Amino acid sequence: MQRIGIIGVGEIGRALVDGLCEGDEEPPEIYLSPRGARTAAELSQRYPTVHVCADNQDVLNCSELVILAVRPQDRVEALTGLRVGDDRVVVSVMAGVAISELRRTLGTDGPVVRAIPLPSARERRSVTVTCPSHPAVDDLFGSLGGTLPVADEATLNVFQALTATLTTHYRYLATLADWAARQGVPAEGADRYIRGLFQGVGRALGDDTRSLQQLAGDHETPKGLNERLRTTWFDPANAEALTKALDALLADLK
Repeated sequence: MQRIGIIGVGEIGRALVDGLCEGDEEPPEIYLSPRGARTAAELSQRYPTVHVCADNQDVLNCSELVILAVRPQDRVEALTGLRVGDDRVVVSVMAGVAISELRRTLGTDGPVVRAIPLPSARERRSVTVTCPSHPAVDDLFGSLGGTLPVADEATLNVFQALTATLTTHYRYLATLADWAARQGVPAEGADRYIRGLFQGVGRALGDDTRSLQQLAGDHETPKGLNERLRTTWFDPANAEALTKALDALLADLK
């Protein structure tokens, strides 16, 4: 689709615009909501096909496909009263908001799809989970790294819970760098080394011929340093605590 609207121009909205426009000789026309004015103005100045609309209804009127990227707690204020034609494709990236609720709020019988794009959509490397599958939506996110359609919202919620582990991973890396600095390593050097170390891990994940369990095993030697840290820190109790935290997140998303 060549006319895409985005209501809510936060981190994900910005990443989608960058991924759709940067380096593309024929980018789509993109219509942004005015809230988050600074970001919207910046994007419209950077890309000729990006426009800032007067209000959210204007975004809908201009678009064939509209992405709802507001924070879930702001959805009532942002969406109530909007008129959505049944010919519009609505894509929600709001966590924990069911399709049935969106239909009631928007009063539409047209296609409504939930999706979980990642910030890596900016580099066109986001594998985006969608539900239900829709050709236009799957094509859109396919161009941003790939689409993973799932059969139902219960399955999508499992993937949604997994996305909540992202900042924990960053904090884990920050903790490693802080520990190294406390041992006398210059902070800049520790930061640089940690980034390089885990960027290598990211490249290894591109090898889908090996399972995640196999990758872990391939990076360990019996009684080696990796095995020692894994078995003393990431022990069964630690793994169980993570599992319980994910279970609680999933319960809240249902």
